[in-house]
Amino acid sequence: MAVAAPPLQELPSFPTLPKKRMPAGRPREWYESHNRRLKAMRLAIALLNSGVYRPEQAPNRKIRSTAARIGVHPPSDTTCRMVRSLIRTDHTDHTDRPARR
Repeated sequence: MAVAAPPLQELPSFPTLPKKRMPAGRPREWYESHNRRLKAMRLAIALLNSGVYRPEQAPNRKIRSTAARIGVHPPSDTTCRMVRSLIRTDHTDHTDRPARR
């Protein structure tokens, strides 16, 4: 039986980078996908900070409740899939590779 990891302590807040204007002249789909990726990254970081380290630990309900907790609009099913893909685990152990020279 797996034991749930305790939630992490509140992490110190670091200053964010200043916002830049979006480049003009791109198709609307570009802006939508860009903002979707940013939202998915914010949600993935919040989930990782709360102790969710595997995609199967992040159903849509958990992702949406995390969005509400951090003040983000509820994500779509597509954004939820993107969040899970960002926190997916890689079972490959990269430590057994010989070092490059």
